Amino acid sequence: MKILIQKFGGTSVATKERRAMVVQKVKSAKEQGFSPVVVVSAMGRKGDSYATDTLLSLINSDFKNSNLKAADMLLSCGEIISSVVMANDLYDNGIESCPLTGGQAGIITDNNFNDAEVLNVDTKNIISILKEGVVPVVTGFQGLTEDGYFTTLGRGASDFSASLLGVALKAEEIQIYTDVDGIMTADPRLVEEAYIIDKITYNEVFQFADQGAKVIHPRAVEMAMKGNIPLVIKNTMTDAKGTLIDNYGTGSSKKLFTGLTYMNNRIQVRFKSDDNRNNDNYYNILDILAENNISIDLINIFPNEQIFTIDEICIAKLKEIVEALNLNCTYSDRCTKVALIGNGIKGVPGVMAKIIKVLKNNNIEVLQTSDSHTTIWCLVHSSDAKKALNIIHDTFMVN
Repeated sequence: MKILIQKFGGTSVATKERRAMVVQKVKSAKEQGFSPVVVVSAMGRKGDSYATDTLLSLINSDFKNSNLKAADMLLSCGEIISSVVMANDLYDNGIESCPLTGGQAGIITDNNFNDAEVLNVDTKNIISILKEGVVPVVTGFQGLTEDGYFTTLGRGASDFSASLLGVALKAEEIQIYTDVDGIMTADPRLVEEAYIIDKITYNEVFQFADQGAKVIHPRAVEMAMKGNIPLVIKNTMTDAKGTLIDNYGTGSSKKLFTGLTYMNNRIQVRFKSDDNRNNDNYYNILDILAENNISIDLINIFPNEQIFTIDEICIAKLKEIVEALNLNCTYSDRCTKVALIGNGIKGVPGVMAKIIKVLKNNNIEVLQTSDSHTTIWCLVHSSDAKKALNIIHDTFMVN
């Protein structure tokens, strides 16, 4: 039995017309000899009747925060409605199917409501359904505790549900259907020359997601990588080939970078030892920020200076800490972190120098840099971000 996981997001199941396209994808999979397992998100987005955020608006935040068990029961309703409606559309097109909750599909979790950890995936029920030639239509985003309570797996976790089932069922492939043709080399709203990436590695996708690109849920990639199950990002509305995610990516490609992404709303923070003489807190500032749940990145430590960036939502809290500790620092706001991602840079000398040079030649000030084996980061003024993205894309990624 060749099992194929097909996950469809909220926009893919939001209307009768879109669901008709989903039906065709499922029918095509069956015609190709696969036994499809369909995973669905709640229908639509905020404002649509059964979308997750719409359901959440039915209860007040105090009740939600004090009774996460009840909140998870409510939040599970969107996917349940979606699974039954999708099963109905499959039935209308001659495809026998069976809607299943996450628990009925065998996803068993702990009691950490609202962000549950998966303990086990029992595939017996799904296997028996597949052996009967029936298509399981599983609710994404949710599981069940060992004592029978609904849980949710964290926002956006329907992708994760698909990967969980794909690995547990030893699927041939996990297809994630959305409203784009695949992962692009850059944000097409800012870079007109951006194009679809045919193949990319799990690790590169991790970097994309970590640096702000909304391509696929990181936990879904992590799970698929553990099981060595290929992931494909596809468009429900087209027959585009999509983007294949596996261990090999572009393989023999000579390109240094696979793609680039960015994060706005960064603030650069600079502590100088000369400005904080006789204040031991200067040497402990990174630990203090961690204790206060302030995440930092682009960390550069020098003998007489510490530089890093934070999200602008953390600046008020950071200023309170700095004042309380009698520390001195300076801030540069309205910054954007540009990330260039690709396995091709491993061991290649002079890449950072070339990036700095091309940006400088175009009058773009680079405020800070950092790098790893597969990623190079450059901090620029947000007013220069679009220009920087296009210049870098033209220099390193144009076909």
